[in-house]
Amino acid sequence: MKNFLGALSASALILLCTGTFALAQSRDIGSISTAFKLLGPNHKIVISAFDDPKVKGVSCYVARPKTGGIKGGLGLAEDPSIASVSCVQTGPVSFSKKIDGDENGEEVFDESRSLIFKSLQINRLFDHSNGSLVYVVRTTRIIEGSPATSISVVAPMTWNGVAPQKAAIK
Repeated sequence: MKNFLGALSASALILLCTGTFALAQSRDIGSISTAFKLLGPNHKIVISAFDDPKVKGVSCYVARPKTGGIKGGLGLAEDPSIASVSCVQTGPVSFSKKIDGDENGEEVFDESRSLIFKSLQINRLFDHSNGSLVYVVRTTRIIEGSPATSISVVAPMTWNGVAPQKAAIK
């Protein structure tokens, strides 16, 4: 049984490490305190930004709650299962790699929301009828995720005289 758990843990670690490299890396923009905590950091809303890893000229901003207090300060608290995403065109749109064009889309961002088993994910879907990029944020768990979601749509437009590149779909 010990060998099985060790192998399972090693496999999970390998999957986590290999999947992370293809996803966007976020940068913190700031945070807003929502509740004072006498011991440990305050509860807050954290705002981060990331650039779509395959679509140049699109940046996304994510707002999500961060639990404070002693548990939050030690990294032991489970953050709430809500988040909001807003994506905007920030330059000429071009595709550095082919994007998934199926109905499930493609994961572009993943962040841990608890010590284990819970994460915040953002998927990109492509609307074939008008060429728009649709970004959906959700939280997932091993057993059950949260139905609380938020979407943002980017309809690529000409930027300083440069027309958007046609989507490269796989």
